[in-house]
Amino acid sequence: MVPPPAEQNRVTSQENLLLDYLQRLERHRSERRAVHLHISSLLVQNRREQHMRIAHGTFENLVKMLQAQVFNLASGDMMIVYKAQAQDELESAIVKLRFLFSDDPLILDEETGERPFCTWYDLDREYDVLVALAQKLLAEEQARRRAEMEKATAAQRAADKPKGMPFTPELLAKMEANLGQADLSNLMRRQAVCAVVGKASPQPVFHELFISISDLRQALIPNVNLNSSPWLFQELTETLDKRVLSLLNKHDDRTLEGDISINLNVSTILSPEFLTFDDNVKAAMRGTIVLELQKVDIFGDLSAYMFARDFAHDRGYRICVDGLNYAMLRYVDRERLGADLIKLIWDDVLTRQPDQTAEVLKRIGVTRIILSRCDTPTAIEFGQSMGITLFQGRYVESELLNSMRQKGIGRARPRR
Repeated sequence: MVPPPAEQNRVTSQENLLLDYLQRLERHRSERRAVHLHISSLLVQNRREQHMRIAHGTFENLVKMLQAQVFNLASGDMMIVYKAQAQDELESAIVKLRFLFSDDPLILDEETGERPFCTWYDLDREYDVLVALAQKLLAEEQARRRAEMEKATAAQRAADKPKGMPFTPELLAKMEANLGQADLSNLMRRQAVCAVVGKASPQPVFHELFISISDLRQALIPNVNLNSSPWLFQELTETLDKRVLSLLNKHDDRTLEGDISINLNVSTILSPEFLTFDDNVKAAMRGTIVLELQKVDIFGDLSAYMFARDFAHDRGYRICVDGLNYAMLRYVDRERLGADLIKLIWDDVLTRQPDQTAEVLKRIGVTRIILSRCDTPTAIEFGQSMGITLFQGRYVESELLNSMRQKGIGRARPRR
């Protein structure tokens, strides 16, 4: 039995379609043939857009007559799977292409037997060879896409890195004064935490609600690096907590009807603003709300954290320790902290010692771990190999949206 098509890459590609098509032909390969046109080996000047348009159009009639299926590969090559009865028409079409590229060294080399312009396959005899080639082509295309995505993500992170003058107490006071008057509703963002099991599409478990710090900075003090002073930034987040709770406390806001998580400081859970928020939450809904607390805030005052944790648990909320990296994991005892969830930031360093990583994650409890900042398929694949099922990040969001589009569901809008 031929292995199923590689499904790691959920974005449909010509390579994926080729492998899927060959699999469906497994029991119907008699009188079927294929030809691989090595277009990518032509000189660059012979692979311009007009040349490719002519090459693709050469086999259009065969496709229309259901005599052939053409796959335009990412490399620029073409793979044509056709019925044996169309052999003469296909060879005639390839003669036209050889004439089009007659001055190319590849065509000249083919005449002397040095390099082929075409590689032919008889599916009845060489089916497994062709399937192996299709699998190789798909793996190469997936690796290329993954590299591109990781490069784009690295570039985005570099662009997102805060720059500007230092964050000072005077600027904090100015920003807090502006926050009291600013409408933050259009800075509120939602990002899904999804269950991703096997090859299934992501299934939202809850949505994290947060204020976009980069957008807030751009709107209020664009030339200031908020991260230049961690303690002033912590003070700012406490002010933001209260504004977020104020937004959620609005009686016309339906956000609390869904499973959500919100980022708070320990001190905020003990504040009057949180008590007002708690009064507005239906008792049955508290079990669906996750309170995310930063590790710096927790370990800065453990006794305050434990008091806030016990209060939150008594009211029915769940606690998530946010912002952990691999180096911190070995020092965190989730059960002693009384946390329901741990949010681990994805980093390539997790893959360097997989056995050691697996041991640490098992101690914490893989079902209680959310792997965050999953911006590439690599993060999902590694997390799944460790037994993690909860993921969050740009790649997860894009896959969730793709799944919704395929099902004919519009993008979920933030509830107002």
